[in-house]
Amino acid sequence: MRLIQNMCTIAEYPAQGSAAASDCCVGAAGRRLVKIAVVGASGVGKTALVVRFLTKRFIGDYERNAGNLYTRQVQIEGETLAIQVQDTPGIQVHENSLSCSEQLNRCIRWADAVVIVFSITDYKSYELISQLHQHVQQLHLGTRLPVVVVANKADLLHIKQVDPQLGLQLASMLGCSFYEVSVSENYSDVYSAFHVLCKEVSHKQQPSSTPEKRRTSLIPRPKSPNMQDLKRRFKQALSAKVRTVTSV
Repeated sequence: MRLIQNMCTIAEYPAQGSAAASDCCVGAAGRRLVKIAVVGASGVGKTALVVRFLTKRFIGDYERNAGNLYTRQVQIEGETLAIQVQDTPGIQVHENSLSCSEQLNRCIRWADAVVIVFSITDYKSYELISQLHQHVQQLHLGTRLPVVVVANKADLLHIKQVDPQLGLQLASMLGCSFYEVSVSENYSDVYSAFHVLCKEVSHKQQPSSTPEKRRTSLIPRPKSPNMQDLKRRFKQALSAKVRTVTSV
């Protein structure tokens, strides 16, 4: 996968079904679109993760997240796709329950895949994962939404509060892929986390024609007429007509 065009930023998330939402897809007509939402607690490095993936650059300080939508074109297995990555404000917990705004819920419903981010330096951000994963699945009932769990700030071992193995075990229990990354030091791991989502969504979007082909192949072909049988029947009909004429 390689990045093709400059990144553009949309300051506010467009309401689903609005004209703005339709216009935010870039690229040639008919190009398939992969939509990814990045969610997690405040301060875990969601914006840094997104910008690192899209630009290969790390910027240490960011303004408060306004819920920006980043658009790029990428190549997956030789096909150029439009990809939109939705950054989201940090999630808070009130009385042991998630506090999710309607804007965040729209982002999750809009997405084809989700990245759940926590920081190994913040145990509370790790505790959010199960509830957040459950919330994501509730907003996509009846479908299996691809989800990746990312443990960020792997370089800050001196202030670590969460063993990355705990993240791996939890992700495995939830049926998600898991990546331990340092956004500030390693682009390759960040790339891998997003690439696996893009690839999985791309495969889900491709219509499967194999079952239809198999059903079609099981339909028996009509048999060709037997020419000898046709000749025999024609002779019989002709003989019967001759006998009728003779008798008259």
